[in-house]
Amino acid sequence: MVAGLAMVGGLLAACGGDSDDGGKKEYLIGFQGPLSGESQQLGINAYNGVLTAVELANQDSSLPFTLRIVASDDQGQPEQGPTAAQKLIDNSDLMAVVGPVFSGATKASEPLYSQAGLLSVSPSATNPTLTDLNFTSFYRVIAPDTVQGAGAAEYLAKAVRAKRVYSLDDRSEYGTGLSGAIERGLERARVPFTHDGINPTKDYTSQATKIMADGADAVYYSGYYPEFALLTKALRGKGYDGVILSGDGSNDDQFIRQAGAANAEGTLITCPCSDANSDPAAAGFVADYKKVNSGLKPGTYSGEAYDATNAIISVLREQGTGASRESVLSAFGKVDLPGVTKRIRFQRNGDVEGSTVYVYQVKDGQRTVLGPVSTLVKP
Repeated sequence: MVAGLAMVGGLLAACGGDSDDGGKKEYLIGFQGPLSGESQQLGINAYNGVLTAVELANQDSSLPFTLRIVASDDQGQPEQGPTAAQKLIDNSDLMAVVGPVFSGATKASEPLYSQAGLLSVSPSATNPTLTDLNFTSFYRVIAPDTVQGAGAAEYLAKAVRAKRVYSLDDRSEYGTGLSGAIERGLERARVPFTHDGINPTKDYTSQATKIMADGADAVYYSGYYPEFALLTKALRGKGYDGVILSGDGSNDDQFIRQAGAANAEGTLITCPCSDANSDPAAAGFVADYKKVNSGLKPGTYSGEAYDATNAIISVLREQGTGASRESVLSAFGKVDLPGVTKRIRFQRNGDVEGSTVYVYQVKDGQRTVLGPVSTLVKP
């Protein structure tokens, strides 16, 4: 994780350097997300997606402007969200923001973005309520957890065929939103479950004991990969032989590294996101991403951040050198373009139209896409 952060730091410096732009107007695009802290890899994945889109745009000689990224690190923490957002808002040359990345930081930051009239497009904030809070400048290119929760519940009921599920969340905006959606789906499927919540901790031994005593044959953790790794290790250490699952916040190779390959083997992860690396239609994006990011492969939220950035760039392209925050925000709801992850067009509340929930499994120490829930469930 330290190496990844160092790379981002280097890219930030390079992106902000002098360039031979022929005197073109420069627009700034902001990024808000965790570039440090325990869950930083998800933010780094997203930042690198933004960087790829910006670098490719700057190579397009037909654009009458150049682009530069200004990044603001909120560590994924709600209490740091407003400060990180204000840093971007105060830069008058900044036209739009990709982010925030995590739901808690998004909820804390969006009142400021709405007040400032600054467009923010999250690649990853999935809490269902975020588009119901009357924010006036918020969009997201990933489906809310009403979609992922329904898909996860269907998978648990029809593919895992769980007799009882232990639904555990980390009590965050993201975790509670996802667990609530899953539990509603389980109720509809008439699958019994136990709901529980636990604040992030360094020792999940007692929690694993509770799960074992519950008798559930499947555990779904709604939270992020550092805690999911510790929980998985504790469950394996107790000899738990049920199915262990989590959601998009755990969908990163850091989970496998931190849990250990042997402990992670066989675990399942749902995500309203496909894997660009195994999608033939995304081969061009993967090649460009690797070129821009020193050979790194796209990770979870990389494609979504790339799509969010390109959606912003498409509006700037239409408006040329006369764009303003107000004009960009006003036009953004009409965006309709093919993206890497899905077609990017929005409902009136700011949610992206349509999405597919995929299931990943750790096999031989690697995250492998099993496929969409719709093709994996049995009637």
